[in-house]
Amino acid sequence: MKATIWHNPKCGTSRKVLALLEARAGIDLTVVEYLKDPPSRAKLAQLYRAARMSPGEGLRIKGTDAQERGLTEAPDEAVLDAMAAEPILIERPLVETDKGVALCRPAERVEALL
Repeated sequence: MKATIWHNPKCGTSRKVLALLEARAGIDLTVVEYLKDPPSRAKLAQLYRAARMSPGEGLRIKGTDAQERGLTEAPDEAVLDAMAAEPILIERPLVETDKGVALCRPAERVEALL
């Protein structure tokens, strides 16, 4: 099974999900450090559609100025624009497998994708 994780190595939850993926046999894993190699706006939109969540639900609030900038109340298009310009605004970790996409918070959510 192929799996991709949009990962931040400084994030404990992201590290835990990565460890769960690495421990699972038979996974062809791609790790994308999204702060260094951010997904495109189109890819973000595709990931959120596949996860059946709005971009606003994937917006990182903690440690960002998203709330002060009004992004928590902004339309999806504005949130996607902001995330594409500043990937720190993307909540992590996002995981994509053949079974779907999920924001794996808590980390155990990754199990549904395996």
